Amino acid sequence: MITVDAMGDVCPVPIVKTKNAIRQLGGAGEVEVFVDNNISVQNLKKMAQQKGYGVKAEQISDERYRVLLTITETQAFDLQAEEATEEQCPITKGNGKVAVISGAKMGEGSEELGAILIKSFLFALSQQDELPEAILFYNGGARLTCEGSESLEDIKNMEAAGVTILTCGTCLDFYGIKEQLRVGEITNMYNIVEKMMNASLVIRP
Repeated sequence: MITVDAMGDVCPVPIVKTKNAIRQLGGAGEVEVFVDNNISVQNLKKMAQQKGYGVKAEQISDERYRVLLTITETQAFDLQAEEATEEQCPITKGNGKVAVISGAKMGEGSEELGAILIKSFLFALSQQDELPEAILFYNGGARLTCEGSESLEDIKNMEAAGVTILTCGTCLDFYGIKEQLRVGEITNMYNIVEKMMNASLVIRP
């Protein structure tokens, strides 16, 4: 059994930690996860049900939950085969998906919450089995590829995996942060439009 401590972690970190633990099993076994909120419990149960894993959840105290996932030998083999296929076939090549980030926060309402959400979005995006071909950053989103961004590591990891990272040069100039760009390349509006027009799917947080 592998134990995952996700106490204090916000979405999607408990899911990511759990998936990594399942990979570490290397075969049939159990993974127990400790979280501090019911939303994480529901997310873990949903993930387990989608994959066909056995799952049990219990509330240990007011702010402590235990989720137990059971993985069979067949499911472990299927996971290993899936990962082997991904290694042979780059996950970003030719899928035509483009993510568009137009702001340094996600959604309307609290700016503090919006900043937390966009950071979580980019982290979750970096953990997907299939990454987009490109991510386009413009307007306030241009700040996310620059020095001081809390999402730099996640964006750099996606670039290392083959994702094209493009930031609007006009936006960098407008905010006076062109010299602070730390990941990807500078692009123009024509290229941004072209990428979006040719995309099979445009993802907008």
